[in-house]
Amino acid sequence: MKKSAGISILISLACLANIGCHSRRQESSSADQQLYSNHKPYTRWWWFATEIDTNDVRDQLVWLKDHEFGGVEIAWIYPMGLDTTTVKPAFMSEEWSKAVVYAKHIADSLGLGCDFTYGTLWPFSDVNMPDGDQSRNYFDSVNVAKRALTWDHPLVGRILNHLDKEAFFRYADRMNKHLSKAYAGTKSGLFVDSWEVETDYLWTNGFKKTFMAEHGYDITPYMEGQSLTDKQNIDVKYDYMSTLSGYVMREFYQPFAENAKQQGAFSRAQCGGAPTDLLTAFTLVDIPETEAILYEPSFSKIAASAATLGNKDAVTAETFTCAYGWTSLRYKNGRGQSPHQGEEQIADLKLICDALFANGTNQIIWHGFPYNKVGRTDNYFYTTCQVSTNPNDNLSGEALTAFNRYMTRVSDYMRKGHNYSSLAVYIPLEDSWMSEPYPEEVLKMMPWIGGPYELRYIQTPSAYKGMQPLWVNGHFLAKAEFKNGTLHCGNADFKALYIDAEYIDMKALKKIVRLAKQGLPVCLSRTPKEPGVNKHNDYTDLLNELEALKIGEEGLDKICKPLIEGEELPDLWCRQDGNTYYVFIANPLAQTVTYPMTYGYAFSDQGAVRDITVNHHGKSEKISLKFRPTESLLLQIDEKGIQIIDLEFSPAKMKGLE
Repeated sequence: MKKSAGISILISLACLANIGCHSRRQESSSADQQLYSNHKPYTRWWWFATEIDTNDVRDQLVWLKDHEFGGVEIAWIYPMGLDTTTVKPAFMSEEWSKAVVYAKHIADSLGLGCDFTYGTLWPFSDVNMPDGDQSRNYFDSVNVAKRALTWDHPLVGRILNHLDKEAFFRYADRMNKHLSKAYAGTKSGLFVDSWEVETDYLWTNGFKKTFMAEHGYDITPYMEGQSLTDKQNIDVKYDYMSTLSGYVMREFYQPFAENAKQQGAFSRAQCGGAPTDLLTAFTLVDIPETEAILYEPSFSKIAASAATLGNKDAVTAETFTCAYGWTSLRYKNGRGQSPHQGEEQIADLKLICDALFANGTNQIIWHGFPYNKVGRTDNYFYTTCQVSTNPNDNLSGEALTAFNRYMTRVSDYMRKGHNYSSLAVYIPLEDSWMSEPYPEEVLKMMPWIGGPYELRYIQTPSAYKGMQPLWVNGHFLAKAEFKNGTLHCGNADFKALYIDAEYIDMKALKKIVRLAKQGLPVCLSRTPKEPGVNKHNDYTDLLNELEALKIGEEGLDKICKPLIEGEELPDLWCRQDGNTYYVFIANPLAQTVTYPMTYGYAFSDQGAVRDITVNHHGKSEKISLKFRPTESLLLQIDEKGIQIIDLEFSPAKMKGLE
């Protein structure tokens, strides 16, 4: 969960010219194909600080195997109840390392995957961090680097400086030393959670010099006067964020991915909340990860677009976090407890995962499973829908197993071939970075969020849903080419570019105009402005050129014939495997999922009908989609016609609603 405010920024393209660029329509590499290859859901496995009993480790892993899980991601956190007297091995100690290696060995023997959150709490804390390696703001406040609730509680850790790759590698050296034996066996993922670092006036050594080189003026007066976020300095803030974005990617996400590769592991990251160009940042790691429902399900499309552009097969999601709301950890004497924990309705959770599938996720990571003796519920995590070995809880037994089978089945289809799309949409990063803060009512409901820069609520245009539009940005447009009626952008192919933005950076505008001159159909829904302090005299001239070349929205349907047409289309996702399309169409109620979900919300669904036209293989076919209550549909479309694949799962009301 995000607990700090922050400001976002524009990517420094000149410093990141070689990040995330791939040749178009490459098939995923054989190594990538092996990541989460059985498509079964994983679960985050909460190891509360305590002595780890190897018998319990084995018993829990066997239980997970029996209930159709594909693997675990071990996360090391504070003692249950924040008990300062709990006996535990020190984090990154020999005893701690032995327990981790044992867990990996047993997981391997059972055919389960085993990933590791790359630290205790997130996004990396350490009670032994050297002075100078911790996060800092311009004013050198030590408070922004404090992290109290770690494995070593009550000792207070320090949060890593994410703007200094040398600090990261010093931290990584310590982690790798104690995980080295756990890297043996099957390939493990190293995971970094969402950005939970204070971003206001974030600073590091050399920032002033870098900013001056990129923008030609001194940023420090705005820092010293704490006026950077004042409305009249919005263009200065934008420039600050441009420089900061480059730091975040060069000094953190790239080194994080490089380190994982060097260890024979792979990298998985939630870039959500980071003060950077999210679309490009997601391409720097092996597995981009989204989150729901603290982030809207539509946020998943950013990670899925990055995976498409960057030739990555899997898109994971931390799923079911705070499904029914959030209760403070301080509740129940430091134990916390999510609303309706133990009585979660699988039908509600299915609605969440279906919304994710329909926005590009294809691998579920449960949030989550607490370390316990099998059958016990002593430990629970305060923001999670809790997978439980206690048969008295809803997320247990055959009901859980059947749900996992369902998610595996959908993931199987959503990993076939590659993501289909005919329309590229320019992601409105500049708009979000030039936006006012969220209103108070939003911040009161979700006090941990930073602001519009997080892109939690952006959506591709619903009018073109049947084209499965994907996000693109200036970084990928820089090396894109339009040839023979197709925009080759990263590893994706599109027929047209749609832009609905109040602001577009000069560098991006130049690239768009270049492509429009090559013949790319560009639909410009409004006239943008230039952000940043340094305005360019020829910006208006470029806009005029683009205005003369643009097409109207009425022309898009002719250029990009939608695969799916119809009124009130539900959210959907399409994979193309050769000449066959697999289209997952979420229950119409899924597109109304938002935080927090009303308990039993899925059962408000009375069923629905949608009449659609499918344009495929040179013909158009009409079909009536009949959604039974809580049901989503999967279509297989080939030269022979359209087939509805039975997903074989319909959850019933459970304890709490019976």
